[in-house]
Amino acid sequence: MSRLTKEEALDLIRHADLKELGRMATQKKKELHPKGITTFVIDRNINYTNICWVDCKFCAFYRHEKDADAYVLTFDEIDAKIEELLEIGGTQILFQGGVHPKLKIEWYEDLVEHIHQKYPTITIHGFSSIELDFIAKVSRITIQEVLARLKAKGLASIPGAGAEILSDKVRDIIAPKKIDAEVWVDVHRQAHKLDIMSTATMMYGTVESDEDIIEHFDMIRNLQDETGGFRAFIMWSFQGKNTELLRLIPDMEKPSSNRYLRLLAVARLYLDNVPNIQSSWVTQGPYIGQMALRFGANDLGSTMMEENVVSSAGAAYHMAKDEMVHLIRDVGEIPAVRNTAYETLEIFN
Repeated sequence: MSRLTKEEALDLIRHADLKELGRMATQKKKELHPKGITTFVIDRNINYTNICWVDCKFCAFYRHEKDADAYVLTFDEIDAKIEELLEIGGTQILFQGGVHPKLKIEWYEDLVEHIHQKYPTITIHGFSSIELDFIAKVSRITIQEVLARLKAKGLASIPGAGAEILSDKVRDIIAPKKIDAEVWVDVHRQAHKLDIMSTATMMYGTVESDEDIIEHFDMIRNLQDETGGFRAFIMWSFQGKNTELLRLIPDMEKPSSNRYLRLLAVARLYLDNVPNIQSSWVTQGPYIGQMALRFGANDLGSTMMEENVVSSAGAAYHMAKDEMVHLIRDVGEIPAVRNTAYETLEIFN
């Protein structure tokens, strides 16, 4: 079967029957995951700092250094969060901050080494492209050196955060200080060259067009053809509460659940070389998160013991392990806990 073209993907987004899209995406999912297993990971987001100079208009989490509620977590505070995670059987921390204007490579090396040595069973899935790019700039070294040095200390993989929409005309509006789309892609390229796997993401629902979304999918598919380094794709809708962007464009429509499922299905069809598609129940809620399993998703993401970024912008859903198991069983699939590498750790028959 030939690959979906940009023109075909655009036509599906605009004109396809939603039920038919779900059927097509489910068929593609079954080709990639014939055993009918749907996975999730027990992890915790640790936002080591909320200090950030990038001032993205869609973000309600960031603070400036002199703000009263600005923080950088101490190692002891981070340890306490990891120990709480270990108590519930967690295996991964998603480690991200704001883009701190002063922290250099040595601070990050000390942090990663500390966690890796003290908690060897915990996988460190951390640092977005813009964090890594800025660490390189403020430390006056190359991005390759940043990645190599952090890998040597125990960094296992990197998340796809900061992609938003990989279109510079969109980025210039919603996050003008952020790295260009090609820089985001190249940070992941350099990581993949060092055998540091990563995930790809997309945040839609601001000022992008359908064509911008397809271009985003295409940049991810092209890099995956080149490197094979993306483990998964995760997509969520813009959460506007408390953000500057919603104040600037107050009549911006909130993306519908229909739109989420439609884009998710087209992503599953277009990203034929990315093995896993994750449901974003954190922003969509448990019901649509479950429906996503009928529109191409084969992973429910994280139990999300802690999440601070999208919750600052109004997303407030939480889910325990037992609820995830129930939602997966309810659609006739087999629940399983996985690790960061999407290796199955426990199947719930």
